[in-house]
Amino acid sequence: MSRSRTILIGIVALLMAVPLALAAQRGGGLGRWLGGVRSYDNVRYDGRYTFVRIAYRGYSRWSADWPVMEQNLTTMLKELTAVRARNPETNVLTLDDPELMKFPVAYLTEPGSWYPNNAEVLGLRDYLAKGGFLIVDDFHYANEWRVFEDAMMRVLPDAQIDTLDVSHPIFNSFFTIQSLKVPYPGQLGEMGLMGEFYGIHEDNDPGDRLMVVINYNMDIGDYMEWSGEKGFYPQTPTNEAYKFGINYVVYGLTH
Repeated sequence: MSRSRTILIGIVALLMAVPLALAAQRGGGLGRWLGGVRSYDNVRYDGRYTFVRIAYRGYSRWSADWPVMEQNLTTMLKELTAVRARNPETNVLTLDDPELMKFPVAYLTEPGSWYPNNAEVLGLRDYLAKGGFLIVDDFHYANEWRVFEDAMMRVLPDAQIDTLDVSHPIFNSFFTIQSLKVPYPGQLGEMGLMGEFYGIHEDNDPGDRLMVVINYNMDIGDYMEWSGEKGFYPQTPTNEAYKFGINYVVYGLTH
C-alpha cells in the first residue's frame, strides 16, 4: 500500500472518529431552503486555494452537501498536498459574478436542476475560455443528463462530451486512481449503479486541457460530506471519492 493511500485512510478514519464541529450545519443551512440565491460572507482572493461552489437561481439543489463537503475536502488537501487551501472559509458564487474569474476551480452540483439564464451562460463560457475548470457532480437519471447537456450546449454549442478512462491525466494528477468503478453512494450503488466519468476538452481535443469534468451516476460530494459520520458509507468508496476530489483540484490548479 502506498504511503499516500495509507495517509488518506488514516485521515478518513480520523474524520469518522471525530465528526467536524461544523457538521451541525449539515444540509446546507438556510441556503438549501431558499428558491433564489442570497448573499454569502465570501472571502477575498488572497492567492490561496478557496473552494468555490456555484449557486444557480430558482432552485435550491445547488447547495446539496454544503458546506461540510467542501470543508472536509479542504481539510484533506491541507493534510495531503502542498496546496495552500483556505479552511473552513469557502465561497458561493453565481456564474455571472465577476469575482468567479479570480478562482481557477469551481464546483457545480445536481445539474439536473440547472437552468442557467443568458448572463450565467455567458459567464461560464468566459470562465472556461480564460482557463477556469468546472467540476460537475451528483446526477444519475436520464432526464437529469438531458437538462445538464442542454444547459452545457448553450454554454459551449460546439462542445464534444468525451468519455474519460482511467488513463486520463486527471486521474493521475496526485493519486494514481486504479479504477473508475465506484458505486453511487447509498442504495443505488448497492443495487449496482456505478459512476461514469466524462469531460469537455479545450477545442474538443482530447490531448488538450480538460475544461469540465463530469461525474455521472456518481456523487463524490455526498461521500465526502458524510465521511464524518462513522459507518454511514463504506470506507473504501469514501476514500476513492476523496482521491477524485483531490485529483480534480490539483488538475484544475495546474492546467
